[in-house]
Amino acid sequence: MGCEDIFLILSLFTSFGFAHQWEVDIVRNDKKLLQFLGNYLFAMSIRNIKLILSYDGTDYHGWQVQASDATVQQVVERAIQVVTGKASRLACAGRTDSGVHAVGQVACFKTESKIPAVKFQAALQRHLPENITIRESAEVPEDFHAGYDAKWKLYRYLILNSRVPNALLNRFSTRISAPLNVQAMDQAAQFLVGVHDFRSFETDYPNKATSIRHIKHCKVRQGNSWPLWEPDIEGLPLPANDSSLVYLDIVADGFLYNMVRAIMGTLLQIGRGDWPVEATDRILKQLDRKEAGPTAPPQGLYLMHVEYEREFDEFVASR
Repeated sequence: MGCEDIFLILSLFTSFGFAHQWEVDIVRNDKKLLQFLGNYLFAMSIRNIKLILSYDGTDYHGWQVQASDATVQQVVERAIQVVTGKASRLACAGRTDSGVHAVGQVACFKTESKIPAVKFQAALQRHLPENITIRESAEVPEDFHAGYDAKWKLYRYLILNSRVPNALLNRFSTRISAPLNVQAMDQAAQFLVGVHDFRSFETDYPNKATSIRHIKHCKVRQGNSWPLWEPDIEGLPLPANDSSLVYLDIVADGFLYNMVRAIMGTLLQIGRGDWPVEATDRILKQLDRKEAGPTAPPQGLYLMHVEYEREFDEFVASR
């Protein structure tokens, strides 16, 4: 906000009796006071807009802006600049890696734009490709931060456990042709629940100030293909394929670099029968990434939900 804008506001204050002319003159002649007032009025005009996004991460080199490769953040920030006329930096809940998807990514940006908050959803969507969707937009307090204020996050890893590929799931799951022991995988996952040092499941440790995280929920489940994809006519089933979906749901207060994919790679070793159920407990205590399984491919991973209001136990109890 420039000096002329401030003088205009002060003149209006005088016209409506909110300030005396001598008070306006003092401000005009005091550079520090003028600067302070300018900063204050500028801060008052800044709004914080929260977005909930979903995206197919296949064609992007992750979330975070990079010098040469296309990223989700880069594409969305470009749309924000087109809509508002000014560049804005997005802060997100989770910086997903190359090829990783999102159903409930959360991001926020600061703007002086007067566009109603709910209108940003449609306004931004008009300037985004089909593989990125703005699900919601809303105004939040100025100090809200999509990453720092999150209480917990839910990631899901999807496995297509089938001898035969599925053309509709190639981009959105990891196919494992060998039969998996889902019960063993789920039992092994329970060793990870609680507060632990997860550096055994972190690529290129250390990436954060601490590798201690609190996993609040970790379950492996199995189900048939999504019902609407199964062929049947008026309730009479037709021959279906042998595809089966196996998925890991994991909730924590935060995640390390490649943590979920390293956990999934470890559980797959157990599901194939190569390692015993107790392997996760041993690996956790070793504090050595070389002891864990390989990093699972990115296309099976989804950021599903980020929670800001309720603790996980409250959330579960309310359902």
